[in-house]
Amino acid sequence: MNLETVRKLIEGSLTPEDYVNSTFDKIEKFRNLNAFTYLESRDKVILEVKESLKNRGRLAGLLVAVKDNISVKGMPTTCGSRMLKNYISPYDATVIKKLKAEGAVILGKTNMDEFAMGSTTETSFFGPVRNPWDPSRTAGGSSGGSAVAVATDIVKVSLGSDTGGSIRAPASFTGIFGLKPSYGTVSRYGLVAYANSLEQIGPFAQTAEDLALIYGLISGEDPRDSTTVKERPIDGNSIDMRSLRVGLLVDINEASEPPVRSKINDVVNRLSDQGTIVKEVKLGLSDYVVPAYYVIAMSEASSNLARYDGVRYGHSIDGDGNWREVYGKTRGEGFGTEVKRRILLGSFILSAGYYEQYYLKALKVRTMLIRQLNSFLREVDVLISPTMPILPPKLGELIDDPVRMYMIDVNTVIANLTGLPALSVPVGEVGALKVGAQLIGSYLSDLFLISLAGTVHESMHGRE
Repeated sequence: MNLETVRKLIEGSLTPEDYVNSTFDKIEKFRNLNAFTYLESRDKVILEVKESLKNRGRLAGLLVAVKDNISVKGMPTTCGSRMLKNYISPYDATVIKKLKAEGAVILGKTNMDEFAMGSTTETSFFGPVRNPWDPSRTAGGSSGGSAVAVATDIVKVSLGSDTGGSIRAPASFTGIFGLKPSYGTVSRYGLVAYANSLEQIGPFAQTAEDLALIYGLISGEDPRDSTTVKERPIDGNSIDMRSLRVGLLVDINEASEPPVRSKINDVVNRLSDQGTIVKEVKLGLSDYVVPAYYVIAMSEASSNLARYDGVRYGHSIDGDGNWREVYGKTRGEGFGTEVKRRILLGSFILSAGYYEQYYLKALKVRTMLIRQLNSFLREVDVLISPTMPILPPKLGELIDDPVRMYMIDVNTVIANLTGLPALSVPVGEVGALKVGAQLIGSYLSDLFLISLAGTVHESMHGRE
């Protein structure tokens, strides 16, 4: 049992009432950070914790926060959008079923960039999420609320989704662990789609041990998601740092802000001191990675978001005009600026005359990137880089400059384009601000990555 809270609840040294009341006290304390879009009532949560303790699952009574694009039966699933602000999910996502089967209690839904489109959680219809270490700054996105809920100790673990860094970015900016799993190892059934070929549900946690536990529980093949795989991730055994081979993505590291680069260099130097073999590798495709990612993501988004027409569910306007006018006004009111931008660009990219010019070229870059990273990972066990190239920016700093906002994803989109597992591990601070290191491993090496992340964190911080 890795989660101390579960042990205390089972043995009775922590009562459900004290646990839930303490949690709601923390929610009130950090209300200004705007982490949640929905919370269950205190009384209902206490009853659910008591009920779950009867079955003694591995997460018995544990409160979990869930990003608001993952379906939880009876709760709103808004995706941070006006389009779905009144939508109540009629079913549980597969990952939610798995957590509930182990006794987890869903506390509520967390704030996010609208339809997961953003890097700062500022595009949310419900307002931005603030960084707990400096509330004038962003917590990162798009899973900012889930990261803040863990960083402030409201919950020990939470769920997010990662399409281009949406778990790792806020994990880095808030100083916690966040995993983007190998593509296909975690079911996406019940996740509101943004870009199907890129996105994965993954966990946030305060410790590597808890990250491994939650990942182990939510992963696995699912007949409701044809993209899930039968193969199980390789076990994360104890790691001999003296035989470990690490590849530093040197061009990505050098392109990062000096304070961030300095912290990553500290990690690399510490690894070298422990006998780890460190090899510098150069990606060489960094100028093409972000454009390729956004061409693919926006194309898939334009297709996925066509379903929000105001007829079947979601925001709808009353009108006597023709279908085109009502449809246009519904989507114009229901979607925010960034979502509309991505739908329009995606539709343009897929239109006749531009498909080959943009989309097919992006797929070729993706193939080249997959070959490049697989080549690196035949020579080294893991790749390391800064998770984010910058420190957490001030709120409002990037929201009106979309190109600059897109470019801060350059480090993280690599793993989404290739389907490889990647995580962010907290490795240091610059003043009050947190810095994360990104570890990228071979396909299905998720548990190895988590184990290594724990070793790296302990090396940089000491045993906590």
